[in-house]
Amino acid sequence: MGARLVCWGEPLYPPALAAIEDAPPVLSVLGRAELLGAAIVAIVGARNASANGRRLAHDLAAGLGEAGVVVASGLARGIDAAAHLGSLATGSIAVVAGGIDVVYPEENRGLYEALAQDGAIVAELGLGSEPQARHFPRRNRIISGMALGIVVVEAAAKSGSLITARFALEQGRDVFAVPGSPLDPRSRGANDLLRNGAILTETAADILDQLGPALRERPAAPAMPSGRAPRPARPPPQPAPGGGDGDTEAVVEYLGPTPVAVDELVRQCQLSAAAVATILLELELAGRIERHPGNLVSLR
Repeated sequence: MGARLVCWGEPLYPPALAAIEDAPPVLSVLGRAELLGAAIVAIVGARNASANGRRLAHDLAAGLGEAGVVVASGLARGIDAAAHLGSLATGSIAVVAGGIDVVYPEENRGLYEALAQDGAIVAELGLGSEPQARHFPRRNRIISGMALGIVVVEAAAKSGSLITARFALEQGRDVFAVPGSPLDPRSRGANDLLRNGAILTETAADILDQLGPALRERPAAPAMPSGRAPRPARPPPQPAPGGGDGDTEAVVEYLGPTPVAVDELVRQCQLSAAAVATILLELELAGRIERHPGNLVSLR
């Protein structure tokens, strides 16, 4: 596969991860293994994230990347995928719960392929291992372990992102959280983290200011090999433009109590503008959404 094994104690092993008590003795690494030695910040959050949450995760990752920070996440749909897309050009690491040759979820295959070329994919389990529920908490402790801090963007009260935050606290890492609407269940976990002392985060500058001294002790993300442009990740398969029940629920997933621009919905949902307009009209007639000035919509 063109991958390699990196053992604890070897130069390419992530230095922060090597310091935790239950560091994995061997990692499989596909892609640019040199990214593991750079300053790393993890961004995690809800799989069923809102359009605003995904955009914010993307922008945070892009801002960190511009400052020379590598972004780590878990290759899940939602916030994880947005964070990888935002940092793909500057340095992104995906830690997976199965083998590095197993793509999960399948909808992120295009992102997996882009990370395998321009970023890095890391796994503790051997080739061919299928992800199972018990594997994800172990994956999460690697994400937090290799990072100087983790950022939680949208997380329900009981979610894997909060497990990652707990690991980060146990490992002595800084925990950052993006505040969200108290009306949105996807923000309850992040808001609870803030209530318990997490660092309120709105921009990449908030993270960089807090981690400044630690970041200066680590090398910046290595540049892309000369003459090679980042490979764009293929978007997930586009649903049929008919506006069926599946498409309606897909649009609803991106909505929340906080208004979002209709143009942003069209961009993220991978549906035609006409299909999104039809779905929003149906939702409005059913009393499920509310329209706001500036072509914004939100759930009621």
